[in-house]
Amino acid sequence: MIMQKNKDKSLMKLKRASALGITEKASVTIEAAFGIPLFLFASLCLIWLIEMQNIRISVMNAAQNAAKSAAENTAVLPVLNTGKLKSDIISFIGSDRIERSILKGGTAGISCAGSYISPNTGEIHMKISYETELPLPLFGSPTAKFKEGFRMSGWRGYGGRIGELGKGDSDIVYMTDNAAVYHEDYGCSYLQLSIRYVPYSSLSGLRNESGGRYHPCEKCVYGTAMAGVYITENGGKYHNSLGCSGLKRTIHAVHRSEVMGLGGCFRCSG
Repeated sequence: MIMQKNKDKSLMKLKRASALGITEKASVTIEAAFGIPLFLFASLCLIWLIEMQNIRISVMNAAQNAAKSAAENTAVLPVLNTGKLKSDIISFIGSDRIERSILKGGTAGISCAGSYISPNTGEIHMKISYETELPLPLFGSPTAKFKEGFRMSGWRGYGGRIGELGKGDSDIVYMTDNAAVYHEDYGCSYLQLSIRYVPYSSLSGLRNESGGRYHPCEKCVYGTAMAGVYITENGGKYHNSLGCSGLKRTIHAVHRSEVMGLGGCFRCSG
């Protein structure tokens, strides 16, 4: 009888231990089922926060570089082209990088609307807006809007009037790359191009100072021209890009003895 009771107690203990073991194993499984996904989700959120910060830094750096280029261009033509600003920002960041990011709309999601140049101070006021979107369809793909802004002084050129540069030394003349003549006046119209932005629709009725028509530049006009193009008074080409090499002059100041055999410009070296 006593042996039977002891046997029954042992069986009860085994059952209790077994039951407790099953409960412990089940609780560990439930914790793992909830804990691991939450940990992975938290890690993913951290990665997205880092990506959002990377996008902000990339956009700001690219916008500052684009503003520097615009500051140089506005010294020639005091007009801020927001379309070129946007294309420069995309170029500095890289279109592939933008399309792979969480930036909503990709390259089309960046806007420079509202950027302008002050006619009084010449300062460029940059305003960039964009939106990021997290790929979480179950949560409605949450978005965040960003607006960046800063000011940059426009390039004022050289101190003093252009026409007075080099007047103190009559032995200094000016040349451009691959030029066949030299110039005595730094402000000669062949060196300092007078660039105009005109509608393409009115181009057929315009003539340069020699009476010639304007033809497409082979360096920056591919296919049809843009709605507005750039021309110069003494040039024969129209341009889609203000940054085209055909609208730039690299000017070198050299000693007159270095240009022996070259003729002088008929405008400024008479």
